[in-house]
Amino acid sequence: MDFNLPPELAAYLDELDGFIEDVIQPLEQRDDNIRFFDHRREWARTDYDKGGLPRPEWEALLGEAKRLADEAGHLRFPLPKKYGGQDGSHLAMTVIREHLAARGLGLHNDLQNEHSIVANNPFVLMFRDFGTPEQEDEFVAGMLGGTHHLAFGLTEPDHGSDATHMETRAVPEQRDGVDGWRLDGRKMWITGMHVATHCMMFARTSGENGDAKGITAFLVPCPTPGLTIEEYLWTFNMPTDHARLSLDNVWVPESAAFGPPDNGLSLAQHFVHENRIRQAASSLGAAAYCIRESVAYARERKPFGVALARNQGIQFPLVELHSEAEMLRLLIRKTAWEMDQLPKPEIEAQLSDKVAMCNYRANRLCCEAADRAMQVHGGMGYSRHKPFEHIYRHHRRYRITEGAEEIQMRKAGGYLFGYLGPNRWKD
Repeated sequence: MDFNLPPELAAYLDELDGFIEDVIQPLEQRDDNIRFFDHRREWARTDYDKGGLPRPEWEALLGEAKRLADEAGHLRFPLPKKYGGQDGSHLAMTVIREHLAARGLGLHNDLQNEHSIVANNPFVLMFRDFGTPEQEDEFVAGMLGGTHHLAFGLTEPDHGSDATHMETRAVPEQRDGVDGWRLDGRKMWITGMHVATHCMMFARTSGENGDAKGITAFLVPCPTPGLTIEEYLWTFNMPTDHARLSLDNVWVPESAAFGPPDNGLSLAQHFVHENRIRQAASSLGAAAYCIRESVAYARERKPFGVALARNQGIQFPLVELHSEAEMLRLLIRKTAWEMDQLPKPEIEAQLSDKVAMCNYRANRLCCEAADRAMQVHGGMGYSRHKPFEHIYRHHRRYRITEGAEEIQMRKAGGYLFGYLGPNRWKD
């Protein structure tokens, strides 16, 4: 076994660091843009008079950083070369995402908005693998060009993680001689609706409540008659762009149906493993940042004339966190490497439990590391003059979203006890 990073990946990390220092950080410092990252960050980002939505100038800054990253050839790194990417591997993306998060808060990587100079873009591969040629041509070019913004309309108010009991219904209906579908229902926590040009809306088209089969995805334009954003839900970490919405007599043509009919939930699984392993790497990186900053502070701070770092009450909790970070790094990179060895459909069958373990443990580690950093830093750690409260509030979200940690543990348990996976027991 060789645990060294591939030389080309190590060189690329240096290239990214150079780009951040030469291009992104000067933009971060220009025109008081640092207000979005220092103690003013929540106020600077949030328009409290307009439903708690992100301020336009904040989103414009993120857009400019992405434009510069795309111009430099970094933004599309994991995408296929046919879309202007570099065919970046799962292993490379986990290393990069950890590396960027470990640098701390900054315009280079702000996961509150799923923003990074090396983007994820899971929708692109969905359109490649499931879209019609017309849908692929329109949406891939639109998303990469910035004219199309998609939201993901899966979650509903009464069912949360259980999409099989989806109450939103789609029924065939012809209007003005055109075949199409009528959609009625409710959705919740639909991120990005304030800028969405389309929402990939999931609705039951056949089958019974509780059936995984019988759900279809539709590309619903935004705005469209009958689609109403009822409110944006305020959250632990503001600003919010998470909408609660309703669909009342919403009609779309047959061409808006996306992917295999009645198999929409397989679309949701299509990119979940990529998202979860990369997000786990980001949580690991943020945890490593909190640990590193705490160690440095404990060595500098000298109450009663003795460095905090001399106290085992300070050392031991950080040793525990550091040990778990080291172990998680190995598991995350090993799992990502294994993902690179398998065709996409086999990842779900062979490695879903490993991805789940990486994700829920890394998210929990990050919250624990941020909490410990606040404790080590004392009053200043609790203040917004340090980034730890922001890191905690953001990464606490991931113990619920991307599949709650209980869902992740359930998946790992299913593989462990033989109810799921390649070693499934034959009862």
